[in-house]
Amino acid sequence: MAKPLTDQEKRRQISVRGIAGLGDVAEIKTNFNRHLHFTLVKDRNVATPRDYFFALAHTVRDHLVGRWIRTQQYYYEKDPKRIHYLSLEFYMGRTLQNTMINLGLQNACDEAIYQLGLDLEELEEIEEDAGLGNGGLGRLAACFLDSMATLGLAAYGYGIRYEFGIFNQKITNGWQVEEADDWLRYGNPWEKARPEYMLPVHFYGRVEHTPEGAKWLNTQVVLAMPYDTPVPGYKNNTVNTMRLWSAKAPNDFNLRDFNVGDYIQAVLDRNLAENISRVLYPNDNFFEGKELRLKQEYFVVAATLQDIIRRFKSSKFGCRDPVRTSFEAFPDKVAIQLNDTHPALAIPELMRILVDIEKLDWDKAWEITTKTCAYTNHTVLPEALERWPVSMFELLLPRHLQIIYEINHRHLERIKELFPGDMDRLRRMSLIEEGDPKRINMAHLCVVGSHAVNGVAQIHSDIVKSTVFKDFHDIEPEKFQNKTNGITPRRWLLLCNPGLAELIAEKIGEDFMTDLYQLRKLEDYISDEAFIRDVANVKQENKLKFATYLEKEYHMKINPESIFDIQVKRIHEYKRQILNCLHIITFYNRIKKDPNKFFVPRTIMIGGKAAPGYHMAKLIIRLVTAVGQVVNNDPVVGDRLKVIFLENYRVSLAEKVIPAADLSEQISTAGTEASGTGNMKFMLNGALTIGTMDGANVEMAEEAGEENLFIFGMRVEDVEAMDRKGYNAKEYYERLPELRQVIDQISSGFFSPKDPEQFKDMVNMLMNHDRFKVFADYEAYIACQEKVNELYKNPKEWTKTVIKNIAASGKFSSDRTISEYAKEIWGVEPSDVKIPPPNEPRYSGDN
Repeated sequence: MAKPLTDQEKRRQISVRGIAGLGDVAEIKTNFNRHLHFTLVKDRNVATPRDYFFALAHTVRDHLVGRWIRTQQYYYEKDPKRIHYLSLEFYMGRTLQNTMINLGLQNACDEAIYQLGLDLEELEEIEEDAGLGNGGLGRLAACFLDSMATLGLAAYGYGIRYEFGIFNQKITNGWQVEEADDWLRYGNPWEKARPEYMLPVHFYGRVEHTPEGAKWLNTQVVLAMPYDTPVPGYKNNTVNTMRLWSAKAPNDFNLRDFNVGDYIQAVLDRNLAENISRVLYPNDNFFEGKELRLKQEYFVVAATLQDIIRRFKSSKFGCRDPVRTSFEAFPDKVAIQLNDTHPALAIPELMRILVDIEKLDWDKAWEITTKTCAYTNHTVLPEALERWPVSMFELLLPRHLQIIYEINHRHLERIKELFPGDMDRLRRMSLIEEGDPKRINMAHLCVVGSHAVNGVAQIHSDIVKSTVFKDFHDIEPEKFQNKTNGITPRRWLLLCNPGLAELIAEKIGEDFMTDLYQLRKLEDYISDEAFIRDVANVKQENKLKFATYLEKEYHMKINPESIFDIQVKRIHEYKRQILNCLHIITFYNRIKKDPNKFFVPRTIMIGGKAAPGYHMAKLIIRLVTAVGQVVNNDPVVGDRLKVIFLENYRVSLAEKVIPAADLSEQISTAGTEASGTGNMKFMLNGALTIGTMDGANVEMAEEAGEENLFIFGMRVEDVEAMDRKGYNAKEYYERLPELRQVIDQISSGFFSPKDPEQFKDMVNMLMNHDRFKVFADYEAYIACQEKVNELYKNPKEWTKTVIKNIAASGKFSSDRTISEYAKEIWGVEPSDVKIPPPNEPRYSGDN
């Protein structure tokens, strides 16, 4: 049998990645050596692998710069409506390979680096992830930036340049331990600081009402320094900008006002101001009302709005003088998308600018604000909703509190007109929640201050309309929309799974990379023996490669013939990693009970980070590692079952594990996972899904046919019925002997003999106050896992089902999602205009 091609050899064959022209290769080698010499000040005798990575990154970045400048010039001249995507998280991962792919440089770079005696994959592994996000919400923002550039939209991502991103996770004695993510330690080759656009942001102070209007006085100032990162579209020469703000103390900080001569202390105290952009809050789907977080939220909004208005006022390239004086056209030229409620302060801040500074009357300012802003809701979990104490606003943002009170007053007057005497409705719909303490409901502020509100999957948008925002939907149903999430096929197919991408391109051509619906054409090959074999072979190669990685990282041999059963996502009770554990233990008990019986072998991998303060999530990780210690060291089990906790799950690890997966676990309680996007990545990469009818799973089943997913468990209606009736965990415990055995093992210390009490909090939760009803879905889940085993025993039928799933995954491209936002919320059309590259004249008329 012929030796399998290395990834490098395979890549060199792949047309989708750009042809390596001889001129390109020579130029890349020249520039690589130039950067090694002039930028890194090293020669080949003393250069480290990291130096080589930086030399290559700078070489690739050089190819972005001309396109970047030209794209921005093009926007200044055409003056299109600009989209501003505001998010406190951008989970970007690594940039090098994505940039090479989008510029069509991958093969040329591969060849050049090979000729220089280096290995491209090795260099790619040196790059740090930009981990400026927690999970789905932050990664969605990153996919959206890729799609907006690919669709030729004049779009900007605005966020915070956290010095420390999501913590690195170490597993020590089976427990999660957090380490600071010092991702900027060696520098970031992709960002460009822009000190010339530094802007002031104000905090604290007091408000004075004068005949000229409100004045916010005696504030403390923090400067916002922008860092720009290029965002290349796929082979269309468009390069958009992600602008992240970093906090800087002004030079007179603490020297002007208070300090009598303690100069040293004043300079040391600059850290207090600069702490604003120090660290990402590591909570996913949980609100922690900390003052520093509120400062972060206002910081990004205040800097961004000044920037948007500066750009709106000066419409021609390079001109800093204001030319537009009227704000009448503002909503026709500016769209602001709020990624969850975290940037909700954009609404009162825009009002403050328009009313206090630009002197518009309230009604005009409000019309402009609502036409400009739109809000995306990401969760219905009550503990995730942002409700800030009024007292904190009073201190930190006194003018914004007044503006919010005025917005609320006018809002409630309108409700009174519509529903005279309905006091309960007024209480429910108010932006201010009475109580101790009084709180501001940021979601209500967003709904009232936006012209469009959307959920992120059909079922979630329906739940939003019928529950959390029902009162608002009753009045303005036209405001509410659905925009089902998507993923970028550039990173999540072409970059992470080149073997599968090439196989698809051979069959249906390359246009699917920008029109993923074309994957439907694969339906013609569902029964094609050769194609079935090729798809199975690509999966097997990906599994072998990941098995090698696991052996290197975890010193554990795994059976590549086993089902790779994978659940990777943030650790949270609603995502029900515990249910997965119950299946693992049940499977283990079945092997122990009947050791000579044939069992379909499995390698079960669970990965994800727990918020540092979330006790139960950390205990869930401990359960996985404890069960793994028992199962993996039991000689009776052998290689029929292995359990691995994947340490430090992040974007770059997702790119390795997802292409190797056979089974994707999407098992949240129906009605809790707004959409999910990992589910889409697994589907596109040839894994089958076991899941509940929750989030985007519903639409995946709709696209592929429910019979081609392993759907189990309660639907939303069943969960609601159970809430009315009351969920009784003990009933299941008593009725199901296998479940009882599993729970007794966990609570007796079978998996924690040195600390038998270790899991008592978990067992107590499961038995007495489990909001997510794990036991109610246990029986159906175990039965469904049996169906998985049955299909896996028939490799050909399994692979046919895989092909059906891949063919049905076209809907889940973020290109489709962004096209819908563009047309139905932002009022712009995607453009397939290809801006001329830097080496060609800008217009055909140019000489």
